[in-house]
Amino acid sequence: MTVSYTKTLYDFFSYYSNEEDAIRMKKYLRGQFEYFGIRSPERRMLTKEFFKEYGLPERSELQKVIKEIWSQDERELHYVAIDILDKYKKSIIEEDIVLIEYLAVNKSWWDTIDFLSSKLAGNYFKMFPENIKKITGDWINSENFWLNRMALLFQLKYKDQIDETLLFNYIIKVRESKEFFIRKAIGWVLREYSKTNRESVIDFVNENDLSPLSKREALKWLEQH
Repeated sequence: MTVSYTKTLYDFFSYYSNEEDAIRMKKYLRGQFEYFGIRSPERRMLTKEFFKEYGLPERSELQKVIKEIWSQDERELHYVAIDILDKYKKSIIEEDIVLIEYLAVNKSWWDTIDFLSSKLAGNYFKMFPENIKKITGDWINSENFWLNRMALLFQLKYKDQIDETLLFNYIIKVRESKEFFIRKAIGWVLREYSKTNRESVIDFVNENDLSPLSKREALKWLEQH
């Protein structure tokens, strides 16, 4: 019987387990996930070695394999799943947004959400801009605050290509949220946009009632430059 891609991946990474680091890393994310205890620099190196030796899953098997990897307990494997999707970003298809959203609402935390938002979803919507308003509109109106955060952050790296009206409308929709990760996201995306359009961000912050956290984060770069 052929050993599955996910089993091969699991065995490869488990060989480098470090119990002491695993405990520390689990604590860092509030005990929500198990870890092999592989630190980020080593994980990136191992991921590169794994891809070189075993390649990527077939495109036709991508959704199945990614979900299998995501079902594993160890957080390092979730990062590898995201790396696999990133490798396929040039051949992304319209239906892949369903997989991105699946990852966003399962085993959710900022460490995966931020990459899913700014890299994977951001790339997807550049390739399929006609889907932006429908899909991100559903996200910003969702009761799942991680999807709200995705809607705020998918344009994080768009710079002068950002849809300012859409961004500002989405911020206004959720600015009264008490959720830390929403307030932080508002400030973060405004701070990034301030590097491209400082006047618009200054005007928006001055004209709208944002939380102190959002306002502080939004203006942080401007105050240093």
